[in-house]
Amino acid sequence: MRGRRGDRMTINIQEHMAINVCPGPIRPIRQISDYFPRRGPGPEGGGGGGGEAPAHLAPLALAPPAALLGATTPEDGAEVDSYDSDDGTALGTLEFDLLYDQASCTLHCSILRAKGLKPMDFNGLADPYVKLHLLPGACKANKLKTKTQRNTLNPVWNEDLTYSGITDDDITHKVLRIAVCDEDKLSHNEFIGEIRVPLRRLKPSQKKHFNICLERQVPLASPSSMSAALRGISCYLKELEQAEQGPGLLEERGRILLSLSYSSQRQGLLVGILRCAHLAAMDVNGYSDPYVKTYLRPDVDKKSKHKTCVKKKTLNPEFNEEFFYEIELSTLATKTLEVTVWDYDIGKSNDFIGGVSLGPGARGEARKHWSDCLQQPDAALERWHTLTSELPPAAGALSLA
Repeated sequence: MRGRRGDRMTINIQEHMAINVCPGPIRPIRQISDYFPRRGPGPEGGGGGGGEAPAHLAPLALAPPAALLGATTPEDGAEVDSYDSDDGTALGTLEFDLLYDQASCTLHCSILRAKGLKPMDFNGLADPYVKLHLLPGACKANKLKTKTQRNTLNPVWNEDLTYSGITDDDITHKVLRIAVCDEDKLSHNEFIGEIRVPLRRLKPSQKKHFNICLERQVPLASPSSMSAALRGISCYLKELEQAEQGPGLLEERGRILLSLSYSSQRQGLLVGILRCAHLAAMDVNGYSDPYVKTYLRPDVDKKSKHKTCVKKKTLNPEFNEEFFYEIELSTLATKTLEVTVWDYDIGKSNDFIGGVSLGPGARGEARKHWSDCLQQPDAALERWHTLTSELPPAAGALSLA
């Protein structure tokens, strides 16, 4: 029954008892909720109906029906999104410095600290460490790693990790992957988050400071299951890799640092085998046992071979050995220095890792290094060279002579 204007609205006893005796939470239905007036934003309520619901029904009367039915309000939606975002992407921040020393061809990575890492252990903490990879490239060959900090979500490392043999070409197209992981002694180490920094963001001899949020690792799945964006990234990376290798280039197998000097006093060429970096892994343990051989081609008498000692289980060996070739400067201009790196194996043939040839038939940095050595006698010239899976055709032709 509808009352007169200004009278308090009433609920009949049947509907009142139906609400009170209904088990479980009270969920309004349209026919009953229509009886409850809505209060306005003012202290005395808004116009139409204006009455006040009974005390024991006030929460039901004042609450929006959608909220009681489980619908999400804008505020609730923001909280849910925030929670999902924190759980998925709030993995912590990492602070580090990068410095590219162009003169020494080195990349210095100073891993400083991390804050607010995601808990990975049952105690609500983690045992974090940082590992670095240069991409594209074999991860095992160029992996660097910090020490592990125990039981902390705010680790401080202050460690300096250095990549050798980094050229200007590497700076233009390589990417440094910095991953933070949790070490587990009884199971596999767990991934926390990563950062990828294109090296082209660095300027030579200028230290750059970073303080960046970690991101989740996004696996590139099969094309059928990838989103359009990931498919685009995958295609771009494949095209970039093909462009880098190209039809006329060979597979990169690492770097070698060579020193060349023609001694006018001793009348000969002094070759220094200093070190290698990022060599290809040839053994099942993920490493190699590398050594270096040098030849001065053409070698009619087969007396120009020199060989370094073997460095066990490493992809970044240091040799610091020198070889001397007694030869006239005019004759040296027609020769080619062939440098090859091998993996030593007991009881079977040694594996070829990579090689480079320096001489008049070489190209790029190898040719320039050779010509500078001939034009600047008595000057020790150190240069990094890329090892390839095969010797260049010019060097192969000379080796058959």
